[in-house]
This record gives sequence, C-alpha cells and structure tokens, in this order.
Amino acid sequence: MNESFVIQSDIANLPYVEERVFHFCHECHVGNYYSTVSVAALQAVTNAIVHGNGSDAMKTVAINLGTCRGGVFVEVTDQGAGFDYEGFGSVESLEKGSGIFVMKTLANRMSYSDGGRMVRMEFDIAGIDPADALERASVLQAHFALVAA
Repeated sequence: MNESFVIQSDIANLPYVEERVFHFCHECHVGNYYSTVSVAALQAVTNAIVHGNGSDAMKTVAINLGTCRGGVFVEVTDQGAGFDYEGFGSVESLEKGSGIFVMKTLANRMSYSDGGRMVRMEFDIAGIDPADALERASVLQAHFALVAA
C-alpha cells in the first residue's frame, strides 16, 4: 500500500499531512504506531518547508507513505538546494539538527538521497505484515462461509 501527495510549502498544511498519516496508519492496521510515525513525518515535512524550501509557498513538498516488509515508511522530498546532512542529528550537535535527532530517534532506519532533498524513514512494526493479515482474513472468511453453508 502506497499513498503519495504534494503540498504547498506552507506550515499551515501540517494538519493536512497529519490527517493523511493518521488515515494511512489506520488503513495499514498500524494505528497504534501513529504517534511515532506522525511526529517523525511532521518534523521531516517542517524541515522540508522551512529549511529545504525556505518557506517559499511557490515550492512544494512531496510526501510518500508506504509499506515495506516488516513496517511502514515515510519519504519527504523538497525542492530546495539540498544540504550536507552529515553531522546533523547527533546528541553532540543538537544546536543544529534537533529535529533530525527526533526523526533519527523515532525511525528504525533513516537515509537521505538526492543531495539531502529527500529523506526516507522506515518504522518496524511488530507483528504481521498488513498485506499478509488481509490475505489471511480473506482466507478465513471464505473458510467460514463454506463451513456455514
């Protein structure tokens, strides 16, 4: 399951992003991980708007939510110049990169690409893969329908 959308580079759009993350988590049957995913995603989008795009409302931020084996991921891409992300987000460098520190702490894996314009965070979800859960539910429903007939 993947969901992609684009917003204008304006922090007033953060509630919309939060709503989309909420629905995505519930559709993937990982609603109990919503807070973790949401906080990291909102921080990444805020960074993209403020630091990446310089709060230029003419630029956009692309958000991609998806499932990966064992969890979910969030990708956030801005239209800025990129940045040298090395040295950001550690305990020693909280003056620069405290938001990145939060993202790194909440995500199981985090990586940058496209010169720092795109960040991908992956969150491991304990339990069964949502696609497997849906398939198993369908098989059980079919089984019980046959038994009842």
